[in-house]
Amino acid sequence: MTLTAYSVADANDNEIADTVSLTYDARLLRRKRLTTDQGEGFLVDLPHTTSVNAGQAFVFGDGRQVLVQAADEPLMRVTGDLVRLAWHVGNRHAPCAVEDGALVVQREKVMRTMLEQLGAQVADFDGPFTPEGGAYGHGRTMGHDHSHSHAH
Repeated sequence: MTLTAYSVADANDNEIADTVSLTYDARLLRRKRLTTDQGEGFLVDLPHTTSVNAGQAFVFGDGRQVLVQAADEPLMRVTGDLVRLAWHVGNRHAPCAVEDGALVVQREKVMRTMLEQLGAQVADFDGPFTPEGGAYGHGRTMGHDHSHSHAH
């Protein structure tokens, strides 16, 4: 019998049985087989596609939880004219973390080229990625219906 998690909740330290490390993209899921950091397989079967944040947990019927951690992934630290650079990153609807004196985005060739052409200094590193949530609530933006069209 496969252990199955049907819900996500804020982690309860007393119920954590294991951890699972997932990249930002892998933390958007509905139904998926995963393996804990200790090697135990389990199924996630949520009622709808959910953006799971680091610090939340998959909850099993017996109350046990598997804590979600942000896995290291390829990122870029961006410095320069941050207001201007943030506008361009946002205009591409790209997830972005805001640090003191830098923006952090996922490593991607087209984004790097654009940022460097705008005069940014871009440095590669690997680390956990927890970008800012959407402007109209918490979590990631699922699409971006904001009463305008991008059609030309």
